[in-house]
Amino acid sequence: MKKILALLLTVVLLATCLVGCGTKGATLDDVKKAGKITIATSPDFPPFESLENGEVVGIEVEIMKLIAKDLGVECEFVQMDFDSVLIGIEAAKYNCAMSGITVTPDREKNMLFTKPYYVAAQAIVVKEDSAIKAKADLTGKKVSVQTGTTAESGCQDEGLEVMAFTANADAKAALTTGKVDAWVVDNLTAVQMVEEGDGLKILDENMTEEPYAFAFAKGSESLVEAIDASLQKYIADGTVEKIFEDFGEKYSKPE
Repeated sequence: MKKILALLLTVVLLATCLVGCGTKGATLDDVKKAGKITIATSPDFPPFESLENGEVVGIEVEIMKLIAKDLGVECEFVQMDFDSVLIGIEAAKYNCAMSGITVTPDREKNMLFTKPYYVAAQAIVVKEDSAIKAKADLTGKKVSVQTGTTAESGCQDEGLEVMAFTANADAKAALTTGKVDAWVVDNLTAVQMVEEGDGLKILDENMTEEPYAFAFAKGSESLVEAIDASLQKYIADGTVEKIFEDFGEKYSKPE
């Protein structure tokens, strides 16, 4: 019996070791040796990430290209849905993740972050003729969100009935087709997608305010430090603000 228990303990310890080794994030040296940084992203989040002729473009793309140049490497953007971005970076499948990722205490338990580079707000979008005028009016209503986002968890925390979708375009469609009463999404994304038409408007009151940063797997401390140093340089010299302006957006700098 003792031999069996000892064997089982060995197996458990070995499995733990393998899992730990398999999920260790890339170091700065790893990235430099590879000559590239692999970045997980969900390109359905304009103006931060979107697709243009099959190419990933957006605010975060431009920021990351500058940072990669400082590191002396190329960017490789890997496309997937937002939920997979978070799962992939936790599992260290990629060197970095970006998709308007909010820093939260729960996420900080499972991944590393740069310092926030932008303060976002979760906007409430409704039909132009909606009776919903403020956040309080959402009580008892159904809202759409993108799966895995803080919009989803925030609405759930508020006790709202939530319909989650892989893509923001589908979350928006749920509102325009009357499946939900409101759609909660990042404010800049809301502005761009509401401008497409469909008879929608953004409420004056936001759902929440939250900081955005770039995410990394545990064990990537040296990489995070180098990227954050570059990022803070571009925040301080006004480059990040200029990138936002180039995309027609107002920059909200973290304090």
